[in-house]
Amino acid sequence: MTDKKLGINTRCTHAGELNDTQFKGAISPLYMSTSYAFEDVEVKRYPRYFNTPNQVALAEKMAALENGEAALIFGSGMAAVSNAMMAFLHSGDHVVLQNTLYGGTRNLIMEEFKKFGISYSFTKNLKPESFEAEIKENTKVIYIETPSNPLLTITDLNAISKIAKKHRLVSMIDNTFASPVNQNPIDFGIDVVIHSATKYMGGHSDILAGTVISSEAHIETIFQLAKNFGGNLSDYTVWLLERSIKTMGLRVKAQNKNAKKLAKYLEKHEDVERVYYPGLRSHPDHELAKSQMRGFGGMLSFELKDGINASLFQKQLKMIKPSMSLAGVESTILLPTLTSHALLSAEERAAEGIKDNLMRFSVGIEEKEDLIADLEQALVAVKELKV
Repeated sequence: MTDKKLGINTRCTHAGELNDTQFKGAISPLYMSTSYAFEDVEVKRYPRYFNTPNQVALAEKMAALENGEAALIFGSGMAAVSNAMMAFLHSGDHVVLQNTLYGGTRNLIMEEFKKFGISYSFTKNLKPESFEAEIKENTKVIYIETPSNPLLTITDLNAISKIAKKHRLVSMIDNTFASPVNQNPIDFGIDVVIHSATKYMGGHSDILAGTVISSEAHIETIFQLAKNFGGNLSDYTVWLLERSIKTMGLRVKAQNKNAKKLAKYLEKHEDVERVYYPGLRSHPDHELAKSQMRGFGGMLSFELKDGINASLFQKQLKMIKPSMSLAGVESTILLPTLTSHALLSAEERAAEGIKDNLMRFSVGIEEKEDLIADLEQALVAVKELKV
């Protein structure tokens, strides 16, 4: 069940299934053992080697969803990011990264890479020529994120792929915000696709995981490092994640629909200064997003007008939860300055365009009328506060 011609819901449901040969159950059995036989077996299975039955099956599902050849499952999204990059970077190497990135990734680069003698450059903007301008003789990797966290910027996948191939570099993308439902970067020539599977793949705010999908050759390179770093996921969580992915196509399509309607509502609101959502015609890269995405995602960001305190506004919400993560079936909201990008300095956030009143809104599957009503009452309430 890995044929990419199959529909997304079919692949979510059936790719990488484990057959219950003993009892003929309808779902994948769970193999909890951390110890397996080593004599007279084809595969010496060990959890840290990413090859227990449930790990192997879920990796097949991940590869099928992203049209890749192979995958690895990690204990978190950052484990996936760090293992993927470190597998292709050594002392003396250089990496080019887009200037708008998840704060945790940026912090990894700035705090850890110098310890390993790895240099890096952030682009000045997202134009292809900005990436090419930063390439040096020792550059080995180009790393992008589209749509980006939290400003939903869009990077041209075709252009980055061509630049990487021209200079014989490994291209990598954090595809978390899009999910495999909305975007498949491998189809555009990107080499390595990374997800925080905690987000849309898990989808219920109760699983921490990450995944890397690529060619068999690249996954083998990553595996040789990852088995030593020990960042695999427990089999019980692997099993839970496989279960959750079965409904990902349905969930994400509902979130796409809601987010687009909420973005249009907020864009017209008198108390909102700006909305960031690639599905809006006002988004500067709307046409580019249309060319490489099947849906625009469930994430948006917005800024309230001066004089309306964003933190107090969030405290007035009754249904939408001020919460740290994203992409669950429930709608959540946060301030990047206090959460996802808190590790960056004020100057670094300003350079990325992240203002103190910027809010990242992860739209869930609730009825849009109920979400709009909650936003409305919170705006009324915050303006009535004497602060």
